[in-house]
Amino acid sequence: MLTNAFLIAIKEIKRNILRSILTILGIVIGVASVIAMVMIGDGTTANVKEGISKLGTNMLTLRVGQERRGPPREDNSSKAFTNEDIDALKSEIQNIKAATAENTSTINVVYGNKSNSSSVVGTTNDYFIIKDWELSDGRLFDESELNSGKTSCIIGTTIVKELYSDNEDAVGSTLRLKDFSCNVIGVLKSKGAATFGRDQDEIVIVPLKMFQRKIKGNKDVSSILISITEGKYIEDAKTDIVALMQERRAIKIGEPDNFNLRDMQDLLSTMTSTTKTLTYLLGSIAAISLLVGGIGIMNIMLVSVTERTREIGIRLAIGAMESEVLLQFLVEAIVLSTLGGIIGIILGLGFGFIGVSMLDLSFIINNQIILISFIFSTLIGVVFGYFPARKAARLNPIDALRYE
Repeated sequence: MLTNAFLIAIKEIKRNILRSILTILGIVIGVASVIAMVMIGDGTTANVKEGISKLGTNMLTLRVGQERRGPPREDNSSKAFTNEDIDALKSEIQNIKAATAENTSTINVVYGNKSNSSSVVGTTNDYFIIKDWELSDGRLFDESELNSGKTSCIIGTTIVKELYSDNEDAVGSTLRLKDFSCNVIGVLKSKGAATFGRDQDEIVIVPLKMFQRKIKGNKDVSSILISITEGKYIEDAKTDIVALMQERRAIKIGEPDNFNLRDMQDLLSTMTSTTKTLTYLLGSIAAISLLVGGIGIMNIMLVSVTERTREIGIRLAIGAMESEVLLQFLVEAIVLSTLGGIIGIILGLGFGFIGVSMLDLSFIINNQIILISFIFSTLIGVVFGYFPARKAARLNPIDALRYE
């Protein structure tokens, strides 16, 4: 009986092919929109995760001042850290892989007749461990450069592209920072853009003591980067670090901390949660068109019942049961909505691929959303097809045969 109802439904759909296409258009648009939106949202979430992972592995950031949301900013409201604070962290806190200062300043970098405003970072070789940053050319700082504050520097690929010609070797050249020269000893591998759209490759890294003496003019440390050996030790390390810094900065019980410790995992969780919320919000808005499509199916099925009133009357008169007539029209509605769902899935994947390609996002297929969209489109056929089917099944055979 079910097979026969399915064959009759296919026959009716083929007989009015244009009307059938227009009927399922709402379902197609709804399913395609939901899938495309979720694909773009998932791609954005993946790019956010990748961008944050570029900042460092199992990394904690210790800054002066109370915690602030958004891009990192220098806070002069509290006393700065010292080199001794870094030594204390390394010696007293367990499971620290590396710890170093990160003093930053934006300086005009000059080479020949070209210049570029770039971020200059004063730090040590631990910085490259924490940031998972390798060199494409040259070497890291040696002990004499770190201890004496010798004017050496390591530059990012954006600096190379902006200041050097294509065939020119940056290593061994001399840059000018402010009023002093700096010998380039290495070039970093490219990392690209990170969170907040900042170009990580537009950077010049110099020894911390050189930065403190020639750029900052003091021995202050504005922030400290800490890498933990394994993710499972992060929470314990955070507790120990806070306690140590409270002790070293003489913070009394009940007083607010004049420093803040930020975990990259917290930032990752916050940002991914936000992008996922926006993704499903957009998907929910797009799903409204599925309801519009369901109303369209109900309208067309009511028209179909009216057009086939005599046919229904004949079937009932020769012994067809109400349940058989109900099943026939219900199957027809389900076939229409399911067909719309399948077409919508195909178009959604296509539009989603085009969208993520244009926005340079990761291409991620969310099988769960595809399955939900397909099931939802089928349920729409059941829900919105039931009323017309019930109307057809409850027709009086005598009245139906007299219908013109």
